[in-house]
Amino acid sequence: MSQLKKIIECVPNFSEGRDMEKIEKIVNSFRGKEGVKLLDYSRDEDHNRLVVTVVGEPEAMKKAVIEAMGAAIEVIDMTKHRGQHPRMGAVDVVPFIPVKNVSMTEAVELAKEVAKEASEKYGLPIFLYEKAATQPQRENLANIRKGEFEGMAEKIKQPEWTPDYGPAEIHPTAGVTAVGARMPLVAFNVNLGTDNMEIANRIAKNIRFLNGGLRYCKAIGIELKDRGIVQISMNMTDYTKTALYRAFELIRIEAKRYGVSIVGSEIIGLVPMEALIDTAVYYLGVEDFSMEQILEARMME
Repeated sequence: MSQLKKIIECVPNFSEGRDMEKIEKIVNSFRGKEGVKLLDYSRDEDHNRLVVTVVGEPEAMKKAVIEAMGAAIEVIDMTKHRGQHPRMGAVDVVPFIPVKNVSMTEAVELAKEVAKEASEKYGLPIFLYEKAATQPQRENLANIRKGEFEGMAEKIKQPEWTPDYGPAEIHPTAGVTAVGARMPLVAFNVNLGTDNMEIANRIAKNIRFLNGGLRYCKAIGIELKDRGIVQISMNMTDYTKTALYRAFELIRIEAKRYGVSIVGSEIIGLVPMEALIDTAVYYLGVEDFSMEQILEARMME
């Protein structure tokens, strides 16, 4: 019997969302590679961030990701980077997500291999996070990234923040990187009809788990200057346990106290069908609905 093909997903985030020439150079690392398929890439000028979604076989994925990291390090200068999204490096974060015939343990091992090889090849300090974390305080990406690029040069000198791989000093233009393994998450943003950042920050604080909000929700306030509005930018780390509609409705409730309305929302990158179906079922009030009733899902069986 032939061995079942292993498929893993990677969603690397790069600190460049404005210069298309630089973006294409990074994304090209995933094009035309045997064993790797580029599914999506999206950029945001306000966040000044690029999110790429690729799937592939582990070994092919490792080579493509390391190549993309090199391209980003070559074209991104963090000393000149400005954007609304928290960031600490040119290659900010590289998560691996098991998809098919791959265990979380295997995803962790791949994360470690990529971190080791990339750190040696590029002189890049790398932290392991989430399921790959070597210390409890490094499981949460926000803890690692606190201080961002500007504060990382001093932070990395502290014994408790020695990188898992690479030198104990930041790369002069590429900063530091976090590489890890995790379950699928949904990057879900909700836009508010105000330009008041204080309101956005208060709402984000109230809905995120860190401050007693939704269990599987990470949230920050973001200013969208070009549109003259603010945004609640969220990572829903387990959509099966904290649905998107719960976050949306809680934001609506919190915004109401300030006389502010929701004016739209967006999903960054790809999203599991189940996350959207769950939300559609809620708003439509459909009873006893099952994924088995989705035509496309049945066709792919």
